[in-house]
Amino acid sequence: MSKILVTGGCGYIGGHTIVDLIQNGFEVISVDDLSKGSLKMLEGIERITGKQVKNYKVDLCNLDDIEAIFLENPDLVGVIHFAAYKSVPESVEEPLKYFRNNFNSLINILQCAEEFDVDNFVFSSSCSVYGNTTVLPVVEEAPFAEPESPYARTKQVGEAMCRDFTNINKHFNTILLRYFNPVGAHESAMIGEFQDHAESVVPVITQTAIGKRPEMTVFGNDYNTKDGSCVRDYVHVMDIANAHTRALQYIIDDRNKSNCEVFNLGTGNGVTVLELIAAFEKVSGEKLNYKIGPRRAGDVIEVYANNNKACKLLGWETKYDLDAMMDTAWRWEQAVAASKKTAVTN
Repeated sequence: MSKILVTGGCGYIGGHTIVDLIQNGFEVISVDDLSKGSLKMLEGIERITGKQVKNYKVDLCNLDDIEAIFLENPDLVGVIHFAAYKSVPESVEEPLKYFRNNFNSLINILQCAEEFDVDNFVFSSSCSVYGNTTVLPVVEEAPFAEPESPYARTKQVGEAMCRDFTNINKHFNTILLRYFNPVGAHESAMIGEFQDHAESVVPVITQTAIGKRPEMTVFGNDYNTKDGSCVRDYVHVMDIANAHTRALQYIIDDRNKSNCEVFNLGTGNGVTVLELIAAFEKVSGEKLNYKIGPRRAGDVIEVYANNNKACKLLGWETKYDLDAMMDTAWRWEQAVAASKKTAVTN
């Protein structure tokens, strides 16, 4: 089996990707300092796959610790790099924190990949690199607009760092995956998004519905969209996970046309926040308590993907529709509540 290093493997997208990697025959090790992730993710992965995944509790900003992991795992064939701070509002409030963490961790992981001849690298990027684009649906060649948040800037610069590094290391293969809005949870409801204080819209919806929050706020209903709320391309996290596996296999098999390629990962459908709420209410049978608030700093108005390139070259397809996204998210929220109730009664 090919061994893959997943950074941020105890996080939301990293954990779901580990499941997909294992189910496609890869061996996986994780690096996660657990500042955002949870070991509960690895427990859930073992329940789903029957495989234990080793996690190194290491800060990627510490180069010596990263080198030690590569020394201990000389058979690595690839890296998928998720580990980064990702909160848009927090990045607006603390930009230096985001620059320090997201840039230094990427530099260190690339340096180790070069030093230890691990030549296949997948970088977790984001549709936020496009900013308030005028090209819809967005194609990979669309020019970047000014980033709407420091988080988005770290993804723009991170992509540039990967390109520049790859340009001088012709044996090195990099895939930049720009995904749109990952949502939902594994169908088993054994893993999902471990966030007590979520900021992403879908866990905010489910936490409100289950009573963790008294209400949720829709940030703005006066945008130039179909109902005035922001438009996003929501895509199921397991579809996103499978794209990472396919991207890695794509470069391992030398099917890439150049040694740095970029792919959009989205469904191609733009959904407003109010439409998202309506979809949740339909599949859950719950009436959501929400209010309309002012616009939020850092929010892009409207963005959704042209995913033709990923479908054609990676053989990727989205298997989960909006109802399935909301259903798996809701069942995960209910599973979390049930487990906490059991823990209290025991």
